[in-house]
Amino acid sequence: MSKDATLKERRTAKLATPTDLGSNATRDISGALNALLADVFALYLKTKNFHWHVSGPHFRGLHLRFDEQGAELLAMTDEIAERVRKIGGITLHSIGNVARLQRIPDNDADYVDPLDMVAELGSDNQALLASMRETHELCDEENDVATASLIENWIDQAEKRIWFLFETSRRGDPGH
Repeated sequence: MSKDATLKERRTAKLATPTDLGSNATRDISGALNALLADVFALYLKTKNFHWHVSGPHFRGLHLRFDEQGAELLAMTDEIAERVRKIGGITLHSIGNVARLQRIPDNDADYVDPLDMVAELGSDNQALLASMRETHELCDEENDVATASLIENWIDQAEKRIWFLFETSRRGDPGH
């Protein structure tokens, strides 16, 4: 076989990863994880957007909080994508791919009130949490305990982000 033919063959070869999950489980779990990955990327970018554009009397605290949460979200992206590959799936390739799959809405406003930022991120994290719970159910149905275990950690992280955002939005009145 010529060198060019071998190179062409390698470029068109499917990415085969050994897994004991069935092909339907691989397809379904990979699809759910890719949708989660798109949402995490969208939420990461929105969190960084708010980090870069927050202003007002609570600037420092919110700036640091959004940065911490953004870093946590970014760390999740590699774990999600690698899990897709470990189970034999193909993961996202581009920003366009993210845009087609994301369910977390963008925020392109020039100015967002800091408390509205907190509320929006809280709501988006709640939506991500719901999607993670649905994906966890799918993993349980398919006996994919490794993915379910990872999702449990991501659920805990999302619950913490939601809690911090909720507490940040409170005005200190014990009746709220």
